[in-house]
Parts: sequence; structure tokens; C-alpha cells
Amino acid sequence: MVEMCVVLYLALCCFSYCISLIFIYRRARRRRGLGSLRAGSGSVRALLVTAHPDDECMFFAPAVLQLVQSGAAVRLLCLSSGNYYNQGAQRKKELLASCAVLGIPASHVTVVENKELPDDPKAEWSTALTSMLIHKHIKTHSINMVLTFDEGGVSGHTNHIAIYRAVSHLASSRRIPEGCQVLTLRTISILRKYLSILELPISWMLSSSACCVVGAEEYRIAKEAMLCHRSQLLWFRRLYILFSRYMFINTFKAVAVETKHVKIY
Repeated sequence: MVEMCVVLYLALCCFSYCISLIFIYRRARRRRGLGSLRAGSGSVRALLVTAHPDDECMFFAPAVLQLVQSGAAVRLLCLSSGNYYNQGAQRKKELLASCAVLGIPASHVTVVENKELPDDPKAEWSTALTSMLIHKHIKTHSINMVLTFDEGGVSGHTNHIAIYRAVSHLASSRRIPEGCQVLTLRTISILRKYLSILELPISWMLSSSACCVVGAEEYRIAKEAMLCHRSQLLWFRRLYILFSRYMFINTFKAVAVETKHVKIY
């Protein structure tokens, strides 16, 4: 009798969770997400700043697809060619193919090759150099929305975290143009990370500046973009495609941009 009650209780919990998942999914899909942040303030000119080829689809596909579908002009600044295993030339080609699938034209993709910014988890990227490159891109293309990693770097990669530090430096030193929003992709626990779409109710309950959720068709596109990176398709990457929440959901936190003019006496 006790066992039956436990089974019924667990079944009821699963059923309730599934119902809440469907309800939240439909609400999330009706929301404008990133587009709503700039409602009434003109066209969106977004810059996605990543560290390596495949970051754009491995972590940011939901946001990129939502922006492209809303008519935003999306640019990608990739700060290395991913040459850790001497595959830089191949990985740049894969990046362009992935961006084409996501809807980012080749003319909007910039890959930086600088010896001071190696693809290396042990390398400490210069905040001054990284922030200079990002700032130049923002000014050149009149960017009004910047997307990148947060302080956890999603996967904890040193190069990802270096980008966050550079963007934070720009924001705190009043070098982000007025009206430009800076959004960082939230790092979540490894358990939540591999719950796939089932993680949505948790993200929905927690506070965020923007939440992007994709459906089956967008997931298919994100998966196709990931498959363009053939040099990186090891067995665990294939599992990532199936189970990672970042293939379906992106939640962002807005970085406070300092705009006050400070007088020095």
C-alpha cells in the first residue's frame, strides 16, 4: 500500500511538472525576449562576442536565432580561430558554415588571430587588448546590444571569462556608448545544464533580464549549425547536442553600464 502511494505521488509530481512545462513553454514562446528589451528604440544591431568557433551555436543559438527572426542585424566577433590543436584554418571555415545556418552572413563575421589571444584554457588574455578589440567593433558598427559570457564563462573556460572581464571593464569605465545594452549569458549548475528543455521551469522562476526559448524547428537549425563543426564532433559533443539546456534556452543578465561623468578635482 505504501509503495503504491509513493508511485502515485511520483506519477502525480511528474504529471504536474509536465503540465507546468507546457504552460511555461507556451508563455515563453509568446514573449519577445531579446527583442522586447529594445522595443520602441529602433532597430537592433547586436554583437555576439565569443572566444572560439562553435561557441556561437553551442551556447548562444537560441538568442541568435531569436534575434535573426526578429530582423535584427547580428554580428559575430570571435576572438580566436580555435587553433589549440592546429586546426585554426579548418575551424574558421566551419564557423562561417555554422553562421550561415544560423542566419549570420559571412560579411558580419570577424575572426581575430592574435598571438596574445591564443585558444588555450591556461592562457590569461589581456583585458586591455580584449576590451580594445570589442570597443572598436562596437563603435565601428554602431552596436546597441552586446551578448557574451558571464563571470562563470558557462563552461568555466578561461578565455570565456576573459571576455566577460573585458566587457565589464568597458562598462565600468564608461566606454560603452549610451543606449547600448550589455547582456551576459548566465552560467548554471551542471545538473541544470543537462536537463535539456526540462530545465525551463527553473529558468522561468529565477530572475533574468531576458529569456530566449526555441521550438523544435529552431532546435533543428541549432543542431545543424553544431554539426558544421565537424572537427569538434567527439562523442561527448553529440551528447551535448541532445541534452544541453543551452541548445533550447538562453537566460541573460544585464550588465550595469556606467554613464555618469565623473569630475576629477
